Amino acid sequence: MGEPSTIPEILARQARLRPAAVALIDGEQRVTYGELAARSDGVAGALRRDGVMKGARLAILDHDSANLFVVVFGIAKVGGVVVGINWRLCTSEIAFQLTDAEVEVLFVGPEFFAKARELRTLCPQLRLTIALRGEAVDLPCFLAWQNGATEALPVVTVGSEDVAVQMYTSGTTGKPKGVMLAHRSFVAVVAGMHAVGDPWIGWSPSDVSLLGIPSFHIGGMWWAMTGFNAGAANVVVPTFAGWRVLQAIATLRVTKACMVPAMLQVCLSEPECARTDFSSLQTIVYGGSPIPRPNLEAAMRTFGCDFAQIYGLTETGNTAVCLRPADHRRPELWEAAGKPYPGVHVKVIDGDGRPLPARSIGELCIRSPANMLGYWCRPDANAATLREGYVHTGDAGFLDDEGYVHVCDRLKDMICSAGENVYPAEIESVLCAHPAVAEAAVIGIPDDRWGELGKAIVVLRAGLAATAGEILAHARAQLADFKVPRSVDFVASLPRTPSGKIQKHLLREPFWVGRSRRVN
Repeated sequence: MGEPSTIPEILARQARLRPAAVALIDGEQRVTYGELAARSDGVAGALRRDGVMKGARLAILDHDSANLFVVVFGIAKVGGVVVGINWRLCTSEIAFQLTDAEVEVLFVGPEFFAKARELRTLCPQLRLTIALRGEAVDLPCFLAWQNGATEALPVVTVGSEDVAVQMYTSGTTGKPKGVMLAHRSFVAVVAGMHAVGDPWIGWSPSDVSLLGIPSFHIGGMWWAMTGFNAGAANVVVPTFAGWRVLQAIATLRVTKACMVPAMLQVCLSEPECARTDFSSLQTIVYGGSPIPRPNLEAAMRTFGCDFAQIYGLTETGNTAVCLRPADHRRPELWEAAGKPYPGVHVKVIDGDGRPLPARSIGELCIRSPANMLGYWCRPDANAATLREGYVHTGDAGFLDDEGYVHVCDRLKDMICSAGENVYPAEIESVLCAHPAVAEAAVIGIPDDRWGELGKAIVVLRAGLAATAGEILAHARAQLADFKVPRSVDFVASLPRTPSGKIQKHLLREPFWVGRSRRVN
């Protein structure tokens, strides 16, 4: 039947081949591929009935659920664009994303009904808000809203180059940018592997896949679509908890799972881990940040399955490089990110854009068939990041003599904490709005559990005082909790270059002494 080139084709193919096979496991609920296709048809019909046109942005603010994926496929069928919202963000951060994306319709879960009411005031372009789960007196219920709308399902042509998902990622300027990912971004890398007979991790319709990473992250959405594309049964994890993951693996006989290193560490620290049956597990895929060697050794020993590390960005449509299970049997490769997939090319360039030879450190640039279309309404950012078909990652690294990619440091100012990318510029702007703060710099310091934690280095205004607790409370009122620094150091001044730029490498250096790379 050929390789699917769009998200609707993924589902249509499985619904034709195996309509009675389980597509989603959500608690006690089981949804087959046939049911998923029919229910998403209902969503598509309701959206068109309510005037949603191709290219419209529609957002989801909820924990992952069977309903969420029904909506994702329904939006895709009308050519709409899914805007996944990180529910850990505070209301003002969400409002910025909804307004920037010009979101027309918001699907919201019961834990976020109060936020939704605020958002309707803050975002006047929102014309429809729907309770995705549960009931609210002032919001239409999801099931009632879509009831009977299947008859209205129109024919909408959706192409591989049409935008499917818009995910927000911040940057050194502080304001989040909407990364536009085409339908091809969710199928192209796997199609490239299939074309050359590369089995990667051996997906099959008999797999039971754990959806451990939230779908508002590229890793979560890409992993889910890869599982659907394989015809696997996909286990929904509404909110991550170590005990919940261990229970799912043992009782549902999970064969494949994708997690960030911090999630693996949480699972390993659970008291029940030593008594959990992992015999069904075939492969654990991990990514989002490097994993410390002792933690990897413990995970491999405990889970007793194959491991694969993936490296990529939201801008590259998730994974572009993989350290395969066979590579994990060579401990000398554990600090490598892996090799590019078939059809993916990685080059290393110097500050003038010239390619560098093996083992020379420069900026990693990735050309992938899954690369983003660009940033939504950000021409300057597009010009800086997308050049000659390559995404310029902002990561420093090198290619070794065997072609393995090694990530050594970050050229861009970013902290990776428990799989979340945190950009200091956004936090520094908030900290400097405190009346007692003259200057602030935020850096990432290594942490064995979470990878990295944020630390604020603060200069107070002359004659004014503030405690670390007061400064952190100020930040917490305006930022999602995962962005708030975990500690504050007070200094008399910040080190600067002659041109006035803060020398963050000098602030970071004492915390990274003795480590071979400046990412953790």
